Amino acid sequence: MATIESPETLGLRPIHEFDEAQATWPRGDRPAAVREAADAFRARFKEQGQVRAVRTVDLVAAGYPTLFAFGGAARGINPYISILNRLVVVQFEDFEGTTRTLAWEPTVPEGSQEAPFYEQMLERYGQLAAKVFATYYNTVESALSLCGLRPDDVDYIAFDHLHVQDIRILMGTDDRPGFFPNAKHLAQSREVDTLRSTHPMQWAWYVPNGMDGIPEENLVLLDGDVELGPGLAFLWTPGHTDGNMSLCVNTPDGIWVSSENGVAADNWHPELSKIPGVRRWAKYFGREVVLNSNTLEDSIDQYDSMLKEKAVADANRVDPRWGNVFPSSELASFKRQWPIQPTFAYGGINYGRIES
Repeated sequence: MATIESPETLGLRPIHEFDEAQATWPRGDRPAAVREAADAFRARFKEQGQVRAVRTVDLVAAGYPTLFAFGGAARGINPYISILNRLVVVQFEDFEGTTRTLAWEPTVPEGSQEAPFYEQMLERYGQLAAKVFATYYNTVESALSLCGLRPDDVDYIAFDHLHVQDIRILMGTDDRPGFFPNAKHLAQSREVDTLRSTHPMQWAWYVPNGMDGIPEENLVLLDGDVELGPGLAFLWTPGHTDGNMSLCVNTPDGIWVSSENGVAADNWHPELSKIPGVRRWAKYFGREVVLNSNTLEDSIDQYDSMLKEKAVADANRVDPRWGNVFPSSELASFKRQWPIQPTFAYGGINYGRIES
């Protein structure tokens, strides 16, 4: 069977509020257009309702260059910080009223180590890399178990982008079963194309052959913004990668948006940052956000995508100065990376009750 290229057949609905803003030219006019489109989308999206439940579970903290995390703006002693990846489980009703389960960011560290960047880090530092640069909390299986789920309970899996992901482990291949036997993988078509044929500027972060042999009937190609059901959407947020997308979920505390366009609340709110260098750098260059910049596929697009995320997200209930823009891999607070500490940490989200 062929890859599913018409997600509408699964009940997913395209979002059109951002179409005109995304095409705005010249680029200097786009930020205002994005904010206007976000206002229209937010009103409609919130009116449709909320998801049934959301829960995050810590998976693994991995070493990551400070230089990339804040686009060269941060100043610290340790050249590496740690970013904490979390599994996000979302239960929602689709537009037909059927309860569905999404596993967002089900990262398997063994697969991530195959990406050239981390493979070379392991070769360079050996066991030191495993002990110092990685801290393990849960496997995807144990994380699901903490939510009361089994792998076969999951209907969909998705990532903001496919850096350091080996999809073969999750979806299986012709000669081995996948971890999620009943799930379909939702991904932007541009992201899948990139993994199939990477440019030298992209090479270090994609697992070689990471999608070879997967059952294509379980791969659903998306093209832009889509809604999965009331209260749940994927927003296309290109720039970090061509096929980058952000989780958008409506909860009792308002709308949350999650991606790896930034690694900390500081990236989206540099004017509030206490990380040395970040606030001053952003003010000097007149920038509202600071990019996570391990790949610079299109910095202007990434900048505008972060504005889109901020404009859609609600204010945080703990401290309304910060928006609910939740990094899919969030800067940890380990002492060894001082003074690069998050000024404000989200620490996960938890609403409702996940049911099997």
